Amino acid sequence: MPRSPAEFVLLLIAAAIWSFFLVAGAGQLQPSCIGRERDALLAFKQGVSDDPKDYLGSWRQERQDCCQWAGITCDNVTGHVVELDLGQGNYLAGQISPSLLSLEHLEYLNLWGTGLCGPGGRVPEFLGSLKNLKYLDLSGMSFSGMVPPQFGNLSKLEYLDLSRIHFNNTQMVLTDISWLTRLPLLVQLDMSLINLSSIADWPLVVNKIPSLKLLRLVECSLSSANQSLTHLNLTNLHNLDLSFNHFGHPIASGWFWNLTSIKDLSLAGNYLYGPFPDALANMTSLQWLDLQDMGNKATMTVDLKNLCDLEELWLDGSLSSGNITEFLDKLPQCPSNKLQYLYLSSNNMAGILSNRMGHLTNLFWFDISYNNITGAIPLGIGNLSCLQSLVLSNNFLTGAIPLGIGNLSSLEAVYLSNNFLTGAIPLGIGNLSSLEVLYLSNNLLTGAIPLELGNCTYVYQLDLSDNNITGVIPPWLGNCTSLRHLSLSNNLLVGHVPSKITLLGNLTELALGNNNLDGVITEEHLVALKNLEHLDLSHNSFSGPMPLEFGAYKLVELTLSSNYFSGHIPISVCMLRNLLVLDLSDNLLVGELPRCSREPNLVFLLLSHNHLSGKLPSSLKNYKSLAFMDLSANNFHGKLPSWIGDLVYLRFLQLSQNFFCGDIPVTITNLKRLRQLSLAGNNISGVIPWSLSNLTAMTQKHTKRPGVDMFVWYTGYVGKFGEVWPIVMKRQELKYGKGIFNVVGMDLSLNYLTGEIPDGITSLNGLLNLNFSWNQLSEKIPGKIGAMKSLESLDLSRNSLSGEIPTSLADLTYLSSLDLSYNNLTGRIPVGRQLDTLYLENQSIYMGNIGLCGPPLERNCSGNNAPEHDNQQKIEKVSEPVLFFYFGLGSGLVAGLWVVFCTLLFKKVWRVAYFRLFDKSYDKAYVFVVVTWGRINREPIET
Repeated sequence: MPRSPAEFVLLLIAAAIWSFFLVAGAGQLQPSCIGRERDALLAFKQGVSDDPKDYLGSWRQERQDCCQWAGITCDNVTGHVVELDLGQGNYLAGQISPSLLSLEHLEYLNLWGTGLCGPGGRVPEFLGSLKNLKYLDLSGMSFSGMVPPQFGNLSKLEYLDLSRIHFNNTQMVLTDISWLTRLPLLVQLDMSLINLSSIADWPLVVNKIPSLKLLRLVECSLSSANQSLTHLNLTNLHNLDLSFNHFGHPIASGWFWNLTSIKDLSLAGNYLYGPFPDALANMTSLQWLDLQDMGNKATMTVDLKNLCDLEELWLDGSLSSGNITEFLDKLPQCPSNKLQYLYLSSNNMAGILSNRMGHLTNLFWFDISYNNITGAIPLGIGNLSCLQSLVLSNNFLTGAIPLGIGNLSSLEAVYLSNNFLTGAIPLGIGNLSSLEVLYLSNNLLTGAIPLELGNCTYVYQLDLSDNNITGVIPPWLGNCTSLRHLSLSNNLLVGHVPSKITLLGNLTELALGNNNLDGVITEEHLVALKNLEHLDLSHNSFSGPMPLEFGAYKLVELTLSSNYFSGHIPISVCMLRNLLVLDLSDNLLVGELPRCSREPNLVFLLLSHNHLSGKLPSSLKNYKSLAFMDLSANNFHGKLPSWIGDLVYLRFLQLSQNFFCGDIPVTITNLKRLRQLSLAGNNISGVIPWSLSNLTAMTQKHTKRPGVDMFVWYTGYVGKFGEVWPIVMKRQELKYGKGIFNVVGMDLSLNYLTGEIPDGITSLNGLLNLNFSWNQLSEKIPGKIGAMKSLESLDLSRNSLSGEIPTSLADLTYLSSLDLSYNNLTGRIPVGRQLDTLYLENQSIYMGNIGLCGPPLERNCSGNNAPEHDNQQKIEKVSEPVLFFYFGLGSGLVAGLWVVFCTLLFKKVWRVAYFRLFDKSYDKAYVFVVVTWGRINREPIET
């Protein structure tokens, strides 16, 4: 039956609709993967030897549809595998199988950071046969050999990342990159941390890839960037990063300055010098310009006013000088100013900040720290309404902090430390509701801590140290519960530590040292501070016993020195497993050291100037990490234990002014890292160990060997180094800060050492201070003492040394303090300009040696035996009656002493009473002399 035209039209419409839904449905359905490609992927999995996260767990034969496997993407229409993404920190290891060649339609291959490689650990050449590949990421992988030139066959490649390819932690070295010119569609190329030092024409190669938009060659050891290019093809280049290649040529000679298409340009760390080229002013597409850390040898005279799209400018550590006022006037001044980040620190800039910087209305971050900028902070700073970080520290700014700073509602961080700012902390700072960081340390600020600071509930770093702030620590600080770092040290604060300090449960650092605080520190102050790592209460007037318990078991540093803490050291310090620094010096602590059963991690143990007593507990030998131990000026007694030689990391050992006795253990020479040894003012006897030459850290060779820099270690693991170390040197007590790490010395004075000075001492040519005075040493001064070239102070006085002064002593050109007085030295004094100068400064250095002669003494030498001859003549002139008188007097004295000696020998009560009386008299006399001498010769702290 024939259909009507209307029915025919309706039939066609229905068929069209049906076809449309069929096609649409087909587009939405994911077809199954191709069988041979599934087999190829399973073969690839066979080569994976390690899959710690089981990332390829879904790659199984029974799961037929490989398009559903992890890391696989298939084409929605054809079902072919087009993406293989295994570089997601999955730590796969093994071999890259050639079976990948069956994935003929593969466009995306990501293997970054995996431990996969080709045969022999090399980059597999067959990857160059994946003709459809558009994306290849092999970054961070470990390959031996080089990138094969077959990669030049990937003619469709648009993205290539070979950065950070290494082998055994060594950069891959490429000597040929000419194959890159055969990648006509390449848009992004990253070869950072690949050694390209032998490829001088690298700009000529990349210039032949006009499609490039991104080129990153960071830390590639490129020799230069001043090649001459007759024609620049890189007209599409938006991002160029050549950081850290140490070019070292004039900055204006770079080949890239005429690339006006560049939006992001980084030349950081390249030590370029000279003026920036005028062409920089024409790079109007620039959004991000990183020129930091170039060695402070560049100059900026270019006017940047037309760089209207510039958002970030990094110039810290690059300019040799400049005027901050003039520089700010050269910055973009477009109606729509986009500059948000301005970094100008460490540039030797001078001048003053002017109110004209108010045109930088979109500025988020302003950093001009570590310059020479003077004057006041301009009031116009309050107009930068978008400002989030204000960094003006380490300059010479004066005047008060402007009140307008309280109007910057977006402000999160304020760094004004290390200036000369005066006046009170402005109350408006309390209005900064977004404030997280406030550093005002090391200024001349006065007044009390403003109540309004209690409104800054988000502040987690507050540093008001090193000012003249007065008053008490306000209890409302307990409201600032976000605080992690609180430093109020080196001010004029008084009163007690408020109990509300316990509310600061997030606190990791509490520094209150060098104030006038007093009262008792109890467990209540610390029990809730579970996160506390650094506690410094030093140089105050706290009294009473130390807390019996420390709730802060994360403590790394506990510094309570120079207070009036009394009683015993609580055993709870043994529970502080993370403690690296324990400084309880200069207090009134008594008793023995706590015997810690666990092995502590202490590196600094400082307990000097207390009343601690007892023998050194054997538990101390478990302190394997100890580097600095100072137990001086206490009442410790007994013999020095032989296990002290097991503390092999010791660099500083000070046990002076105690009551140690017996011999110096030979094992002390096992301390090859030891640089400071003081056993002065004890009752030590016997001979000086002959193996002193084993103390190799006291030699000049030690400084040439790499080792741990203790100052760097301290600041990295503990924080700011604030210790003060007293060292007796040059006949006075000097006080050192961080300079203590460079002091090398040995002080064995005020003991009962006998025998001769071992010749091995002369090998310690790194010693600055050597003091063996007030002992009973005999024999000659070592003849090679002149080999100790670093000596600045030498004291051998008050001994029984004999023989001539070695002529090599005149070779000690750095010697500034010498004392050889009261020995039995004979012969002619060596001639030397340094020795003559020392004598002019102190004419007692040879006193008490009647056998010495010659200049600078007035006693002439008439021959080798002249002194002895003169003495003989003097003896012959003495009359017989006088001799008889002295003989009788001496005989009576000997007889009387013998009676007393016998009584003491056989009567124990008398003997004990005598020695107690002698000890008390000696202690009083010694303390009187030391205290009086310290007051007279008190010196400023050296840093």
